[in-house]
Amino acid sequence: MADKPRKIRKGRAGRSASRFDTVLRLLNPHRFGESLELGAQPSLRNATLAGLQAAIAVAVCVPLLELSPWSHLVGFAALGSLVALFGRFAPQYHRSGIVLKCVFWQTVAVFSMSATAWLGWSQTAQLALLAFACGFYLLVCFNAKFGAPGPLIFIFAVGASITDTLSLEQVMERTLATAAAALFAWLICVASEKLRDFPTAERPFPTVPDQSVSYLLFMSARVALAAFIVVFLSHACGLQYPAWAAMGAVAVMQGSHLHINMHRALQRTLGTIVGAMLAWLLLAQQPSIWPLIIVLVLLQFLIEVVIGINYALGQVLVTPMALLMTHLAAPASAGASMVPERVIDTLLGAIVGMVISIVLSNIEDRQMLERYHRSRMRR
Repeated sequence: MADKPRKIRKGRAGRSASRFDTVLRLLNPHRFGESLELGAQPSLRNATLAGLQAAIAVAVCVPLLELSPWSHLVGFAALGSLVALFGRFAPQYHRSGIVLKCVFWQTVAVFSMSATAWLGWSQTAQLALLAFACGFYLLVCFNAKFGAPGPLIFIFAVGASITDTLSLEQVMERTLATAAAALFAWLICVASEKLRDFPTAERPFPTVPDQSVSYLLFMSARVALAAFIVVFLSHACGLQYPAWAAMGAVAVMQGSHLHINMHRALQRTLGTIVGAMLAWLLLAQQPSIWPLIIVLVLLQFLIEVVIGINYALGQVLVTPMALLMTHLAAPASAGASMVPERVIDTLLGAIVGMVISIVLSNIEDRQMLERYHRSRMRR
């Protein structure tokens, strides 16, 4: 007789954690309010330092290339500088190894997609590679425990490298520009290692949780599927930057729980809308490259100061930074006209990411959301 009530409770729990109920809980107005809540930086010192290191790398590498015969590579120098954002919460003397690995993977990201243009791959094949890269880099980041900002940096590099045709010389130029800037950023991180706060038993920093290989492979496959759907949907809609849609899906799906996925979807969408308006105001003035570089350096620093407080606030600054980097990489084709597309692609990515997260969720995921929802409603 004792077994029967347990079965009944289990059955009721299963029914209350259906996908339909999950959608209703995720769309509850409380989720919108929660997405706007401000948090505390785990270490403002480390966040500020990471932003400053990346900003210095941009401030040095981008102007040097602009004044050189290879000024067309400034966008790739900016991409390389982003590796300074990784490993900020690593234990003492561990960060240099993390950043050096990121140098490698950022360089591979640019080289692999650029090489497809030299090899004559079709646009369809390039988009398929982009979707695969989303799942692959999520696997790399979680398995190697790179931490924030996660796979989005590498996916951004893959997407920024998509083009129709390149010579082998152009492929190598892009690759070397990325690698050189990334190595310079690594040297900055090594030289300023002693300025970081380090985790202690009394004050632990956020860490990437241990996950089984099978679970990481499932996460990667799920992300790759969502990216595959959204990049081809973006392409079918005639949009020119499907990588932005893929990044939107990945940003949503890399959260550990369904309510975090929803928060990310709302935060990324709201932040992108505001940030896109700021970018449009700037790009509509058709500024020369030097004001753009100054703004890019300032944004790179400020992003890291605020993004740990609220992801939406970070996206207000990330969006113009990403658009400026895209503009620097292709000034002739990327201007104020690309701003609305950033919003549309982000919205597509957020929607597809959430749909796939719900469809492929398991009962434990949905029950955890149910418990979280009840706890929040009791407050």
